[in-house]
Amino acid sequence: MTFKGWPTTALEFYAGLEVDNSKAYWTAHKSVYEDDVRAPFLALSEAVEKEFGPLRVFRPYRDTRFSKDKTPYKTQAAAVTEGQGGTHYYVMIGAEGLYAGSGYYQLVPDQLERFRAAVADNRSGPKLDAAVAALRKKHYSVDARESLKRVPRGFDADSPRADLLRMKGMHVGREFGTPKWLHSAAALERITNAWRDAAPVNRWLDRHVGPSTEAPPEPD
Repeated sequence: MTFKGWPTTALEFYAGLEVDNSKAYWTAHKSVYEDDVRAPFLALSEAVEKEFGPLRVFRPYRDTRFSKDKTPYKTQAAAVTEGQGGTHYYVMIGAEGLYAGSGYYQLVPDQLERFRAAVADNRSGPKLDAAVAALRKKHYSVDARESLKRVPRGFDADSPRADLLRMKGMHVGREFGTPKWLHSAAALERITNAWRDAAPVNRWLDRHVGPSTEAPPEPD
């Protein structure tokens, strides 16, 4: 199976799902999901497996047990793989196009403890700060799923790396939108380049944080 990007019908499928998030719509368009959304992810997995590992495609169904929003289906498709050091590599498509990113999306307590200590350390912290600044200069986003409003207790509130200390995770990524190359094999190079460009941050995270020794929660 050769990766050739995602056809325009994949984006149209999600545009329709945003309007009509129902079982009837899903059933009527399930073949589009299987052929034009999921199949390209499987082909992408084969293409990146040697360098990054095989992708795991997320389930298309939302977990509505504890949500007021009871719409049954996710309005994006995504997949993830994990490098040997602990970095996760992520790719997502939806009606608005492609996103590719990598990093440590959400740090659990033992990882967060190591992350903060390394950020605060005047030997290791400036290296991360410089890597983040360089990626932002190249128009990558470097964000956290969740950040504290204040520097955590026990750390210098006036630290030059206060913004990093407040983060509870770190991921580097780029929103690509819907360029023509998204529908071709050229999408592979854009995705893998985004993952490779993030290497300075990811190497730092792998070295100073690494995988958790705690049991992680089951992803969707």
